[in-house]
Amino acid sequence: MDILITILSLIVLLFSVIIHELAHGYVAYSLGDPTAKYAGRLTLNPLKHLDPFGSVILPLLLFIAGSPFVVGWARPVPINPYNFKDQAWGGLKVSIAGPLTNIALALFFGLLIRIINISDFFTVVPGMLIVFSFIVQINIILAIFNLIPIPPLDGSWILFKFIPYQFEYLKTFLSQYGIFILIFLIFFGVLQGLGTVTGLLFGVITGM
Repeated sequence: MDILITILSLIVLLFSVIIHELAHGYVAYSLGDPTAKYAGRLTLNPLKHLDPFGSVILPLLLFIAGSPFVVGWARPVPINPYNFKDQAWGGLKVSIAGPLTNIALALFFGLLIRIINISDFFTVVPGMLIVFSFIVQINIILAIFNLIPIPPLDGSWILFKFIPYQFEYLKTFLSQYGIFILIFLIFFGVLQGLGTVTGLLFGVITGM
């Protein structure tokens, strides 16, 4: 049973990060950039989005290590910001599209849990409550995680948009070493607070 739950959670994580990247690609496309479309990345086909480390190795390592949360990412969709019709805010719109989509998924399935009588989940469709709960939890985690202002996460692009010019050196430093800082924070437990925040938001959304 534990193995089935693990596989199920990894499948939910995989498709959640794929939908996250699709949101980036579709918003970029709506702003006039067809790069992701021409690259064949506006698809739900997992093979088009898998990142060997972010989609497979990292989630498995976190699970094996007994981490209170499991995170990951898909291969970023290619984007050319010079194609954006909105040069001032286009990059920001694309950056926040992923986390906002995760939040929307968490709210949608969380409200379904709240609206539908919990007993119905067990009697009508066994396992449905577990699936919906995974979707809510994982998408809350992905939304918060991706808003951390460290490259390559979306929060870094939001930070870079508003960072004053005199802190340009910080932008350069984070761009060069962000991935190493992020891995350090993940594996040394600095981000364990994500589990606490996720639990609180899960309770607020679902009422459980």
